[in-house]
Amino acid sequence: MTGAQMVVKTLEENGVTTIFGYPGAANCPIIDRLPGSAIKHILVRNEQGAAHMASGYARVTNKPGVCTATSGPGATNLITGIATAYMDSVPMIAITGQVVSNLLGRDAFQEVDITGATHPFTKHNYLIRNGLDLPKVIDEAFYIASTGRPGPVLIDIPMDILKKEYDYPERKKEPIVIRGYKPIGMGKAHEMQIKKVAEAVKASQKPVILAGGGVVLSNATKEFRHFVQMTGIPTVTTMTGVGVIEGKSDLNYGMIGSHGIKSANMTLNHSDLVIILGSRLGDRSVANAAGLEKRTKLIHIDIDPAEIGKNIFPDIPVVGDVKDVLSQLEPLLRDYKVSPEWKEYVDRIRSDWKVEEETQDNGFVNPRYFVKKLSEKAGSDAYVSTEVGQNQIWVANNYNFSDPRHFITSAGFGTMGYGLPSAIGASVASGSTVISVMGDGSFQMDLPEMGTMRQWDIPVKMVVLENHRLGMVHEHQFINYKSNYYAVSLEGSPDFCKLADAYGIPSMRISENSEIDKGIDALLDGKKSFLLVVEVDPFEPTGGALNSHYLPKEDK
Repeated sequence: MTGAQMVVKTLEENGVTTIFGYPGAANCPIIDRLPGSAIKHILVRNEQGAAHMASGYARVTNKPGVCTATSGPGATNLITGIATAYMDSVPMIAITGQVVSNLLGRDAFQEVDITGATHPFTKHNYLIRNGLDLPKVIDEAFYIASTGRPGPVLIDIPMDILKKEYDYPERKKEPIVIRGYKPIGMGKAHEMQIKKVAEAVKASQKPVILAGGGVVLSNATKEFRHFVQMTGIPTVTTMTGVGVIEGKSDLNYGMIGSHGIKSANMTLNHSDLVIILGSRLGDRSVANAAGLEKRTKLIHIDIDPAEIGKNIFPDIPVVGDVKDVLSQLEPLLRDYKVSPEWKEYVDRIRSDWKVEEETQDNGFVNPRYFVKKLSEKAGSDAYVSTEVGQNQIWVANNYNFSDPRHFITSAGFGTMGYGLPSAIGASVASGSTVISVMGDGSFQMDLPEMGTMRQWDIPVKMVVLENHRLGMVHEHQFINYKSNYYAVSLEGSPDFCKLADAYGIPSMRISENSEIDKGIDALLDGKKSFLLVVEVDPFEPTGGALNSHYLPKEDK
């Protein structure tokens, strides 16, 4: 069979049923072999969208999403999506076509060194030199992408190898062993370190758990919630940890960081012990890592040893899978319970810093109030993707997620243009209601993918929070640049409702809080796509820890 047939056959053997991609000459041999296979190819409108759709698909299924592109600009258009997946530890397989082997390194038409370009932000990548290696390489790619700390793997295949015929190699189903790759998570953490953790918790007067995305990646949400309930330890999260403890839980004190909530940051800062579970403690979560180290004892638990000590130096480091670590700690802390005095203290912090939302009509919709109402009406089965900016923070701080895998966002890389395509991938994977919450700036990076939705009948409920600005940058200019608002106006944007109509998608616009119920009901009605445009005050702040007050109206 040809190299392209080998690719399709091996993808089928790895359980692939959907590929997101865009054809070109270099990957056309693969596209040519998909009709009649078990794999559906979904044509996107830009290769970057293909990578983001594969990401959304992976985050729902917990299996590698697959995307494909041609050589040169097709391959480079995947780069942002690959880097986004890498930063959020999302398993992905990117397959790119390449110029014929004898033209490599000669600046041929649409040649680019995509393996070199993506080396810093893939778990591994391959340039195929021998077609007989294809089945083995693809099997390895799926194994690497999905084991240990997940991430993207790229396979670059020259066109001549895809077209050439080979005898398909005999293969036995045996465990994959790759020299130099020994993923963590195949065994328990060191028992001595686990005992140190338990002793530190028992000796602590004011412990706090900081939960990150590692809890989600470990599929440890059930075990984590049991551990929190058993010990009663107050819990805060990073953005990737949102949902690991239900929003309505009495032990959930919110998201930390520059765009988290004040009570969460204060709870963290008043602790004498922080148990960090599956978080790298990036600057958006903990800006002053040195200060936290000085005033608080730190336990850092992570599957990736490279993350421990990178941003913060823990007193007790533990390398291990979060799920395994929790199971090891459970018998040691079964009789432990946090002190009532500490619980009462952090409850008082939460109560003192609770903000009541303005719900009166004033010509705009309060976005935090809108998100809370959306959460109530959409229910726990819905998936919610966001773009990056104010819309992301409003959702993270105000939507009540009962399952962390239902929150799909670019937290690590902060990629605008991620929300709608990732929602499309999530919709293909889940068959459930998928809502994409976007700003009007980020939506204009995505909007051609409405064509993908229409062509393949993929229903996504779209919400555009329209403030006619690049809202987060506008706010940043207010805080840091003396209100020198420049290059943030979105004047010239289209009428989004008319644009949706051109794609055959129904829509509605609301501009008052009293219209929220009507708008959300229309959005969620039925199984088809819908666009809801929500008018938001251009001077509405994010409302997180960064600035919890309204911007002065006179600055308008």
